[in-house]
Amino acid sequence: MNEASQRTASRRAGWHRSLHMRLALCLIAAAVAAVLIHLTLTLWPLPQLLQSMGHEAPGTWSAAAVGLTFLLMLPIVWGLASLLLMPLTRLLRALESTVLSYRDGEFGSGIAADPPGGLAELSTLTRLHSELGLALREQRRHLAQRELLLDTVVQNTPVALLLTDANERIAYANIAARQLMDQGRSLAGRGLEDLLADAPEDLRLAFAGAQDGLFSVMQDGQEERYHLSMRDFRLQGQPHRLRLLRRMTKELSRQEVASWKRVIRVISHELNNSLAPISSLAHSGAELSRRGMHDRVPGVFASIGDRAKHLHQFLAGYASFAKLPAPVLTPVDWRPFVESLGAHYPFALTGELPVVPGRFDEAQMEQALINLLKNAHESGSAPDGVSLSVGATREDWRIEVGDRGPGMTEAQLSQALMPFYSTKRGGSGLGLALAREIAEAHGGRIAMGHREGGGLWVAITWPRS
Repeated sequence: MNEASQRTASRRAGWHRSLHMRLALCLIAAAVAAVLIHLTLTLWPLPQLLQSMGHEAPGTWSAAAVGLTFLLMLPIVWGLASLLLMPLTRLLRALESTVLSYRDGEFGSGIAADPPGGLAELSTLTRLHSELGLALREQRRHLAQRELLLDTVVQNTPVALLLTDANERIAYANIAARQLMDQGRSLAGRGLEDLLADAPEDLRLAFAGAQDGLFSVMQDGQEERYHLSMRDFRLQGQPHRLRLLRRMTKELSRQEVASWKRVIRVISHELNNSLAPISSLAHSGAELSRRGMHDRVPGVFASIGDRAKHLHQFLAGYASFAKLPAPVLTPVDWRPFVESLGAHYPFALTGELPVVPGRFDEAQMEQALINLLKNAHESGSAPDGVSLSVGATREDWRIEVGDRGPGMTEAQLSQALMPFYSTKRGGSGLGLALAREIAEAHGGRIAMGHREGGGLWVAITWPRS
């Protein structure tokens, strides 16, 4: 039997449950009842009963009988309507109950696809409602499985994940975050400010900032380096902030070994490029002297001197990085210091300069900032996109250099402070590394990250005292 034949047979079998049929039967029953009541009042037996009692029906009895018939029909019609709508009322109550269950997240309840005494016209609605409940149950089951898988992955990832709400209260933290922030104890519902009260200073400063960057903390007597990235988004209509802390110590150690291998290759290449011409020129000078061509010997010695000078300058750059002297801290007025930087590379000064003089090694800090400004100009940024700002908190000085270049990838950003690492072709990779050494020699640190609107920022901070 095909589907059309099944539907026809179903309609024939349920003709007595059709809303139209029930309505027709109710109308017929109401009409028959009205006729019978009217005949009872006008023909028999009420007129004969009145005559037997010696009363005659008044002349207006027919009109009164119509009104009385109407009054007597009201409860009958009400009862028939209630009987007609009873299945629909039961179905609506069942629908209301299941909808309330769905709102509360309970999808186990449902409605029979073909309830006893139901209306045939509503069978499709009940069937679709049951299918909806089944689909919601399946979706919830799959969603629960996916959430379990996602939670397992997030909880066991080595990246520390911390989710806070608009009030900076922790909404979610995985195992790595709990280990880093409070020795594995639960963090849910705790305030971030209270949690960071006893945390290392570098960790507090990194969380207080609004930009991604690298920082170091001391754990178990060893320095651990982390990369912090932050993302803001809305969850269930409320603003949230996601912080990801990635431990970079092992990766940076591998990069450090790779950097030393790279510098050995660079120095070997540069030495060979200088020593080979020097050896050749020395041989040529000896041959010219043997032949008595003494007038050409000074030119040979001049070429040898040029190559030796170039080699000396090359090695001096590496030596200055390897033998950085201890800084001599002296009070420094900010305005002449900043103006001297502008004589090397132009920049736009952002904000006001502090009135209180800084305390640092002027020569070393100037060299570090010149390197940062040089990198900013060589990043591809427009000259007017390079900026410098000087700020102060109650505890630290902070100088930030920004550019509007193409920026770096996360992988490049994590390696940028390593010695001899450079994203520029032919770069020595010493600029940022030297700035980092100078910052750390002052008891501070250097951090860098993506600048809002494009480009990078690099900041040096060190204690005021």
